Amino acid sequence: MKLLSDFLPIILFFIAYKFGGGTYEWGGQSYEVAGIYAATFVMMVATLLQVLYTWLRYRRTEKQHLITLALVMVLGGATLWLQNPEFVMWKPTAVNWLFAAAFIGAKIFTDKTLLERLMENHIQLPTFVWSRLNTAWVLFFIFSGFLNIYIAYGYSEETWVNFKLFGSLAITIVFIAGQALYLSKYATEVPKTRD
Repeated sequence: MKLLSDFLPIILFFIAYKFGGGTYEWGGQSYEVAGIYAATFVMMVATLLQVLYTWLRYRRTEKQHLITLALVMVLGGATLWLQNPEFVMWKPTAVNWLFAAAFIGAKIFTDKTLLERLMENHIQLPTFVWSRLNTAWVLFFIFSGFLNIYIAYGYSEETWVNFKLFGSLAITIVFIAGQALYLSKYATEVPKTRD
């Protein structure tokens, strides 16, 4: 369910790209809006609403959603302002590479990997497993960032939009499934304490 929630702005981006372009009337003027700009605007609004909803419901937001929101607003805003879709096309790469940097930084500058900090209350793993998982996530984020740029510049805009939803979702699911299989060999559930 969380994976679907995280991908909701991308799903809405895809739908807006396919159906949101066209001619719009506003203030007695006609405006031709390309699908990529309609999709960018929808993604910006959806990402903002996602963060606001999470804050109102749980009184907290995840750092990854705040980072994504900042990048969506900056790169999406640049795309709309300058009428250049390259800015929004760089957003997935920027997000992936920032996450890779965070995972590397946590490993270098702290005594625990970022994954261990996020998951240690749920599962126990040997230190070498946390380290391997951290490395796997770093490589996954770096690979995903390069793959996004390769698709964005090597193929049509429509192919990139299709990849952004279907390709990104597919490789993420496959990667997470591989992580789950690997974890099953080593994981021990942390017992819940009763208050």
